[in-house]
Amino acid sequence: MIRIEKAELREIRLPLIEPFETSAGVTTEKRVLLLEMTHADGSVAWSECAAEALPTYSPDTVDTCWFALVEWVIPVVLRHEFEWASDVDVYFERRIRGHRMARATVEMGTWSIAALRLEVPLATLLARHAGASPRATVATGIAIGMQADPAALSARVAEAAREGYCRARIKIGPGRDVAFVSAVRDAAGQEFALAVDANCSYSLDDPSHLAALRELDTLGLAMIEQPLAHGDLVRHAELQRDMKTRICLDESLDSDTSAEAMLAIGSARMANLKPGRVGGFSEAIAIHNRCAAAAVPLFCGGMLETGIGRAYNVALASLPYFTEPGDLSPSSRYWVRDVVTSPWTMDAEGAVKVPLDKPGIGVDVDVGLIDDLTVRRVSLSRS
Repeated sequence: MIRIEKAELREIRLPLIEPFETSAGVTTEKRVLLLEMTHADGSVAWSECAAEALPTYSPDTVDTCWFALVEWVIPVVLRHEFEWASDVDVYFERRIRGHRMARATVEMGTWSIAALRLEVPLATLLARHAGASPRATVATGIAIGMQADPAALSARVAEAAREGYCRARIKIGPGRDVAFVSAVRDAAGQEFALAVDANCSYSLDDPSHLAALRELDTLGLAMIEQPLAHGDLVRHAELQRDMKTRICLDESLDSDTSAEAMLAIGSARMANLKPGRVGGFSEAIAIHNRCAAAAVPLFCGGMLETGIGRAYNVALASLPYFTEPGDLSPSSRYWVRDVVTSPWTMDAEGAVKVPLDKPGIGVDVDVGLIDDLTVRRVSLSRS
């Protein structure tokens, strides 16, 4: 049985090594919610909320998740006992509509608690639930924010290729697309895996947008991610029928139900699966298995996570149908100092090692640093 006795929620703030720009804006500092849960047997698990400060990517934000966690989500697990980690998701789905990133923070933490109590790595536990075996390493891609000009972007992609990344995924938006990507393709060559991510910034009703998408379709891209509005599965299907490049959905894929609809009408031929966006591991595993059955490849996207959130993403990405490089960059890509004592690293071939030799998430949390970075906290207990 899973019986959480107490939980402490914190907000920390971490400056990025360099600004990260998308079509939605620029991030220079990451506001992060971290949750520490203690089980009745003394097991302690840390988890991370994927929400951003502003509702540009998702309706869930740092502040709405804080409220939801304190008022509804954490009290649920402090009032009840659960036979298995997946039962937490079932309970949330019946009683808390929406608030998926807040729910995922707790749900994924209970998976870590379960792994600790069973004395197995988190990746092993997820694989068992998916009816599979975890991989020892996962391929890593890099997400590159918008740059000042095509030359600067080309230089960043060239640097990523030298460092061993398996793919570069470039953030684009109307007016900052074809010329930039064409320059990168010319500089990187046809062999290097190159993808673009539009973060919902295009519309088929705008002739200039449609023309740009058609030009991008000629550049030999690995995918075009989320070009249209997050809720528009129908028009994504229309666009995918007219393009040889694979459309990849991200923001549109918020549940197994949306994955079913995506596959039914052909909205995309690839999916970016972020566990925080879909409510946690139980839903993510269901989507993984559904996409595997339909032969639609997956990759695990990132939300500028610390080393704690990265541990959960690496565990998920070790499932067999995550066949595309994930957003699993080393800690040094984003942070001067990460909140785990052994920062995440990548080898020369662009692979990240899955921690299969240690129970739980596989990394040790730097509690002293977290204490120094904490700007607010709240403690809740069963009693």
